[in-house]
Amino acid sequence: MPTQMELARRGQVTEEMKVIAQKEGVDPVFLRDKVASGKAVIFRNLTRSNITRFTAIGEGLSTKVNVNIGASTDRYNVEEEMEKVKIANEYGADTIMDLTDGGDIDYMRRQVITNAVMPVGTVPIYQVYYEMVARRKYVIDFTEDDVFRVIEKQFKDGVDYVTVHTGVTLELAKRIPKVKRLAGVVSRGGTVMAAWSLYNEKENPLYSNFDYLMELAKEYDVTLSLGDALRPGGTADAHDELHVGELMVNSRLAKRCVEKGVQVMIEGPGHMPLDQIEMDVRLEKELSGGVPYYVLGILVTDIAAGYDHIAGAIGGAIAASAGADMLCYLTPAEHLSLPTPEQVKDGLIAFKIAAHAGDMVKLGERAREIDNKMSKARGTLDWKTMFSLTLDPGRAKSIYRQYKSIEAGSCTMCGDLCVYLVLPRAIKNKSSNVSQDK
Repeated sequence: MPTQMELARRGQVTEEMKVIAQKEGVDPVFLRDKVASGKAVIFRNLTRSNITRFTAIGEGLSTKVNVNIGASTDRYNVEEEMEKVKIANEYGADTIMDLTDGGDIDYMRRQVITNAVMPVGTVPIYQVYYEMVARRKYVIDFTEDDVFRVIEKQFKDGVDYVTVHTGVTLELAKRIPKVKRLAGVVSRGGTVMAAWSLYNEKENPLYSNFDYLMELAKEYDVTLSLGDALRPGGTADAHDELHVGELMVNSRLAKRCVEKGVQVMIEGPGHMPLDQIEMDVRLEKELSGGVPYYVLGILVTDIAAGYDHIAGAIGGAIAASAGADMLCYLTPAEHLSLPTPEQVKDGLIAFKIAAHAGDMVKLGERAREIDNKMSKARGTLDWKTMFSLTLDPGRAKSIYRQYKSIEAGSCTMCGDLCVYLVLPRAIKNKSSNVSQDK
């Protein structure tokens, strides 16, 4: 069965392209051409039929937001994770990643795929790692066959994209101890692959067998997300030789994917000072030839524990405005704990705001139209419209009514001094007096 990219290169506009183009406000042919060139991807495993929220990322499209969920070795609760899926469905997540790394990983993944309305992503190396632990073997005592067996199993289950740590080559892994970093290597999957290569003195199998990985991805039309195993885990580590070296490797691999007709994107940092974010996005686009960029955060400070969703949203907005294509949300629990369902919601809303703020720069009037509607509604105290346009109507209504019993007139911040009441009354009274004088 042909993939989205293959169909695009044949000049066909798929049903998914039509639905996405209408939602984006672009010509379906525009989207088709972006997919054909590799500058946009459509997440859709050929075996999966229950997606109702089709998602594309890439050049000329709105910035998307991914929600991470998943149980850990410390806490495995299926019902709790499905509540997070429900929140992601309700509040407009564009994709969702199941990062479960303990317990019955297969069951959790299949439940997420069944219940999510949007594309689902995974990180297969987590399952490879946990299977070694469960078998009481050394955690990096897996084989290349173990890696690809898990990857294909997840493809067959219907995952739409996977993070694969292809860029941490044996050469780069050997450089890790020699590069002075404050935060070290913070990617779980990247650490596993680097440790495997160093321990076995062999090349990363995801890199050495990249052609086979592409064949598998193309068979199911799974998008490869080339992971940032060596991303900076602290702002001081941004753009060191490990970070940039891995980006260069992944950019070369991404170009191979585009040549072979495999949908691909590249993952980015991480932690980074504000003034480096725009340059980072431009660097990825230049090195990769415009392949979509999926950034994690970006966290602009390392001291916001408990509020990392805010620190990340600040960086995410800047990255989106510079051309990043998808933001991976952070929650208030980042660096501290597995998030609760409520913290998942807080992170998603924060990053939806960040994505839209970036789009107001990146896409201009296409993105600003809804803001203009909100401004008009505020100017006329049209609360019904204001609530309908916000990202969390329930929360907005609750706050509005915390000191007021009805949704009418001014809010309780200004009361009778509301600017939308005082000035119109003065103008009305002035006009009335002038009329009477005449």
